[in-house]
Amino acid sequence: MASDWSDPRPMSPHLQVWRWHATMASSILHRATGIANYFGAVAISIWLILLAFGAEGAVAFLFEGWMAWVTRFALIGLTYSVSYHWLNGLRHLVWDFGKGYDPDGSNLRSILIMIGAVVPTALLWLNLGA
Repeated sequence: MASDWSDPRPMSPHLQVWRWHATMASSILHRATGIANYFGAVAISIWLILLAFGAEGAVAFLFEGWMAWVTRFALIGLTYSVSYHWLNGLRHLVWDFGKGYDPDGSNLRSILIMIGAVVPTALLWLNLGA
């Protein structure tokens, strides 16, 4: 018998017990920042190679006009990404030692790491602006 949308039964029993939590968000963010770090490293490497070959004019547009704000925003995002990924990597290292698996503590540490990654980002960028 074909199922229709009016069927009150859930598609999976897991949908009734699943709930969003900070550790899940932290895991997703850890993967996303890993990808962002990869692309950021490639972009910075290309920029450095162009500078090494004397192609300053080819990348000068990145630091002029409205594009300067886009570049700065991307670099601030990359700084947060690296900071978060590093801090969350430390949490994973603690897990490797068999510590920190309690659900409430793990959720709290996830939130603290997500917020805490703002600190090195802000310190770096506020000092660069001064």
